[in-house]
This record gives sequence, structure tokens and C-alpha cells, in this order.
Amino acid sequence: MLKKTTTALITMLALSVQGFGNDITELSQKLQDVSVTVKSGLGEGSGTIITREVKTGPNKTEKLNFVWTAAHVIDNLRSVRRVVQNGKTVPVVEFRDAQIVQEHIEDGRKVGESVMYAKVIKYSDSEDGEDLALLLIRKKNFVSANTIFHAGGGSPVTLGTELYHVGSLLGQVGSNSMTRGIMSSVGRVLNLGSGEGVVFDQTTVPAFPGSSGGGVFLSERSGDKAGQYVGMLVRGAGETFNLIVPVRRMRRYAKKNNISWAMDTTLEVPSLTDILTLPIEGPVATKATGATATKSITPDSKRFPVLPVVTTRIGEIKQK
Repeated sequence: MLKKTTTALITMLALSVQGFGNDITELSQKLQDVSVTVKSGLGEGSGTIITREVKTGPNKTEKLNFVWTAAHVIDNLRSVRRVVQNGKTVPVVEFRDAQIVQEHIEDGRKVGESVMYAKVIKYSDSEDGEDLALLLIRKKNFVSANTIFHAGGGSPVTLGTELYHVGSLLGQVGSNSMTRGIMSSVGRVLNLGSGEGVVFDQTTVPAFPGSSGGGVFLSERSGDKAGQYVGMLVRGAGETFNLIVPVRRMRRYAKKNNISWAMDTTLEVPSLTDILTLPIEGPVATKATGATATKSITPDSKRFPVLPVVTTRIGEIKQK
């Protein structure tokens, strides 16, 4: 009897290990497929792709790809010019296109990369907002990969939950790097000059300059929820002391700005025409004079700064 029981346990353990390995392989590929590098001029950060069916003509629907990233990754693409309307001078915000880079790997070797232009659809500043941006890849039907966002009923992910981060560590040179950690704290509030404070969750996933905007996902240990997006990595105080914009805060931002469809696949997506007419950001501060306008940096922001964006100049890192 003991021998049979021992044999059964060994068999179960072997099957469990085999399944565990297969789950990791499948999951890691899915996370690679939705993770991209976001280039903004000389800056390089990370982003995560979502795919939606969008009406692009009277009788035409196509797959369009969008990218969630951190606003500070693309803020050097922003400029403000002033125009006269009805006898008054008003600021007009404009963004140059970002570039989205996706690597192609075959047989364990990089064989190339695709580079596409992306239009900024939504932007919320890192020091006086949510540090979130939504981009639209201009090429239609670029990829079919999609991201599933963690629901959780608005509740935080449980402390100790295993997580993966996939991002462009050190920029494109480290694109699609995958690191592992846990949820180490939830509900951390920073004073970033925006009223009652801004909520972040804290993780131990290793991150480096260039990780900003990259996704943080549930590992295979979360069962049928494996691979779900739980937040965006944006700030830190060390390689394993990182702050993410939790998905619950992203959902509130999306609802407030009429882009909940960019978080929830069950919602109807507006037409391309309607998407392109969305206001990119809220009211423009009157003191803003352009992309280089001085920001008010709070003590909390200095203590937990946004992860710097890597520049394409070797060995140089630009702190936003």
C-alpha cells in the first residue's frame, strides 16, 4: 500500500512539474506578445498592447492596436502653442507621434523588429495627474495580441501574490525582459500636487530605467487569472522597490475620460472618428509654455521619482 501511494505521489508531482513548466512557457510568450518598447524622440520606455475591433468606415470594422504607457515616457513629445480664438489667446496642446517597437524572435534568436508610429489619444501628467497615456498605433491590424485586465471587484491584489514585469529594461537593448517579484504593499499614497494624493501599489519586481510604462502581471500561480494585467510600473526607490499604477486606479481614470473600452473588452468601442476627437488631456495650465515647461516637484516625488527614460545615446540616462 505504501509503495502504491509513494508511486502515485511521485507521478502526481511529475505531472505537476510538467504542467507548471508548460504554463510558464505559454504565459511568458503571451506577455512577450503584448509588450513593446515606446520611443519618444531620444527617450525609450515600455508599453502594453490592447487590441479592439473598431468601426473605421460606414460598413467597415478593423482590428486596431492601442498601447498603454506612462505619460512621463512621452512627455517630451508634448508641446503647447497659443492661438487666438474669439479675441482670446488660448493654449493648444499638440503631440508628435511616438514609435512602437516590437521584437521578433525565432528559435531563440532575435531576427528583426517592427517599428510603427503611434498617435497620442490620452495623456495625464505624472506630477499633476495620473501618469497615464493611451496611444493608437497608426497601422491597422498590426498584431492580434491582447491584454486582459484584472477585475478583482476594485479590490487590491493580495499581498504576497507572485507577479511578473515585462518591459524594456535599459530601453530597446533590454526589450521584453521578464522579471519576477511579489505584491509587497498596497494603497501607498503620494502627494504629487493633486488634491488628496495619488494611490500606488508597491512591488518587488526588478525594474530599471526604461521599465516605465511596462505592465505588471499575475504569474502562473494565479491559475485561470494568470497573465492578467494588475498595474503599470512608473516609480521607484530602488531596483526592487517599485510603485505601480494599480489597475483599479486605471479603471477610474478610463471611466472619467470615456475610454473604459480600453480596459474592458465587453464594452462597445466608439468609431475611429469618435476616438480621434477625444480631448487628449484636461484643461491646460496657463503657465505652460511648451514641452519644457517647469513642473512643480513635491517631496514625495523626489523620494519616489518616476523611473528615468533611457536615451538612445549610449550610457546617458535622462531623468524626467
